[in-house]
Amino acid sequence: MANSVHRLDPERNRRRLQILAELAGARIARERERPRKVRGQRLRELIATRRLVS
Repeated sequence: MANSVHRLDPERNRRRLQILAELAGARIARERERPRKVRGQRLRELIATRRLVS
């Protein structure tokens, strides 16, 4: 029964989506400020992931 209450609460869902959008915007802003560092970090993550898969 408690699960249906969470699904039916549109205000909570709206707030959650707003917070997620703000977090995504903050992440994009940080990436713009430090593109070289972020690119390097992403590359290292891809290499690590590829090693795990191989």
